[in-house]
Amino acid sequence: MNSTLRVPLLTTLAMLAFAGNSLFCRLALRDTEIDAASFTAIRLASGALVLAALLMLRGKRPTAGGSWPMAAMLFAYAVCFSFAYRDLTAATGALLLFGAVQFTMTGYGLWTGERIRGLKLVGLLVALAGLVWLLLPGLAAPPLLAAALMLVAGAAWGVYSLLGKAAGDPTAATGGNFLRSLPFAAALALTAGTTTATVDHTGALYAVLSGAVTSGLGYVLWYAALPMLRATSAATVQLSVPAIAALGGAVLLAEPVTTRLLVASVAVLGGIALTIYRKN
Repeated sequence: MNSTLRVPLLTTLAMLAFAGNSLFCRLALRDTEIDAASFTAIRLASGALVLAALLMLRGKRPTAGGSWPMAAMLFAYAVCFSFAYRDLTAATGALLLFGAVQFTMTGYGLWTGERIRGLKLVGLLVALAGLVWLLLPGLAAPPLLAAALMLVAGAAWGVYSLLGKAAGDPTAATGGNFLRSLPFAAALALTAGTTTATVDHTGALYAVLSGAVTSGLGYVLWYAALPMLRATSAATVQLSVPAIAALGGAVLLAEPVTTRLLVASVAVLGGIALTIYRKN
């Protein structure tokens, strides 16, 4: 494939996959009988199988990469993500998740001595104001518990990303982490199985698609595009994910896009864009 077309194509497919995670999870938990714990377990197992198969095709041992701390963060992200989407729209969930990821990574930078000033500081404050505005009490505010769970999911993914900077081959690390997350997923499924576990064929299919396609293959596509993108471009392009999720939620799931969500989205995504801006 022409390299001029390859990078934007891989990047576009990866962003669609990441937004698809929100859509599949929300669709499954809203419109089918599957419970959040079962969705999480099936998603992680499907992602692990696909990534293990890809690594073996490349002649690599599936557990050669990754670590147990990263796997724990991956599981924390996945389980909080699923339980949050029982009560959040696709757009709201994606915005909260993305905001929490960025704030976690920025907070780590501040803690390790990085200075934020000028446009970066303005952007950080604007983005924080956007999240606060979204969560303020009112008819259009998301349920507080669900919002808190999604913020925890974003924080876990932020820590996962920070740990991944020293993990070597990202595809191998992701595959190893998915495989290591399976004991956590199995424990969750067994616990839910004694109480409220329900699984139907359609819900299980959405979980498999979320794990195998929009998670497993989505990460492979992203890591294939990432070396060909500048750091700022890679960070900026991810701003499209909440927007794609919002559009998908409105078109495919008939979810409302409120004024509060629009204002918060502009503030959060615009503020983050300022924090990652670099002058050439």
